[in-house]
Amino acid sequence: MPMDPLPLTLANLLLRPGFRDRRTPDRAFDRLLDAAGPADGDEPYTDDFRHLLRCWAAAEHLTPVGWLSARGHVGRHLANRARIRRLLAEHPEIEREPVERPVFVVGLPRTATTLTHGILSLSADHRCPLLWELLTPGLDRTPEERRRAITTARRLVGGINLFSPRFRHIHDLRPEGPEECTFALPHTVMPLSQAVIPGYLSWHESHDFGADYRYLKQIYQVLQYGRPRRRWVLKSPLHLENLDALRAVFPDATIVWTHRDPATAVASFCSLVEHGMTVNTRPVDPHWIGATWLELLARSAARGLAARAAVPRESLVDVPYSWLGADPAAGAPKLYAAVGARWTEAEAARLPAVAARPRGRRVHSYDLARYGLSRADVERAFADYNALRAEVDRA
Repeated sequence: MPMDPLPLTLANLLLRPGFRDRRTPDRAFDRLLDAAGPADGDEPYTDDFRHLLRCWAAAEHLTPVGWLSARGHVGRHLANRARIRRLLAEHPEIEREPVERPVFVVGLPRTATTLTHGILSLSADHRCPLLWELLTPGLDRTPEERRRAITTARRLVGGINLFSPRFRHIHDLRPEGPEECTFALPHTVMPLSQAVIPGYLSWHESHDFGADYRYLKQIYQVLQYGRPRRRWVLKSPLHLENLDALRAVFPDATIVWTHRDPATAVASFCSLVEHGMTVNTRPVDPHWIGATWLELLARSAARGLAARAAVPRESLVDVPYSWLGADPAAGAPKLYAAVGARWTEAEAARLPAVAARPRGRRVHSYDLARYGLSRADVERAFADYNALRAEVDRA
């Protein structure tokens, strides 16, 4: 990796005094909890985040910016939880809001899940959560409250782009654009894309995600309350390993599973992780990234395959990469038909803006070898998934 951008170097210098908080993570957590608001009776949720912050504090090679990111991540989830609980207490009817027939776009990362989500967002009949809503979910806001929430999202995205200029060429975060459930789900593997925290990895492997998805539904009920009801179109590659928990909470969901050669997907995702991780961790070990994420992604695919057998055929849509990656104009109508949505001239007219590479975006290059991996390694890890992918490509 190249040298740190100057803004990142300066930020690490300026934040060094606050880096001492890392030595007393429980004290740091208590301050975050006090700032978030009342959490009486919610100890399982808060205890899980206390554990996460402890693990993050023990991470090897964490930078001051990385510690700031860790506290920001935990503090945001605590504050959002307190807000959602308060709103549900004030408006108990929110939990009666129907979230009917939602569409969940899942699949390995870098398999066109974002493009698929973006194309489905074109319909006026669909409702996709926007990044600023996921970062601070709440009821319909006044113009001033809305402006503040959007400004918060812009600052987050601006910081990422400032500290890791190449990141936006790999995954372009837009504060007012559709984004994935990852930002709302309490517990995902994404902290492992920022720091080396093996204690959290082992905890995550045995975590029961049922409560996480019940809370995710509450967030979308809050975002829907008092607004026109439309069909939710949701997305995260990280849903793949939790399809059983997802379907227990959203039993009438349509699962849209995107597919791509895992050797390409793993290499591309390792590159994304490396560019993001360098903001929070120095030095970064590309071979650690390769070994860790090959295992995590292979586990995700295996869990997805195991849960797939219980998904009704009419609720499962397989989307090979060729549908949208090669020819979106031909694939988009098929995608809409498969999920039971109408493809009209209005969607077709807006498709180029979603499918085209943004002007000025650099080509994303990546190589398995940089991460200590070979195609044979990936094919062994994804043998069962590749058998499914071959069936999908033949269909």
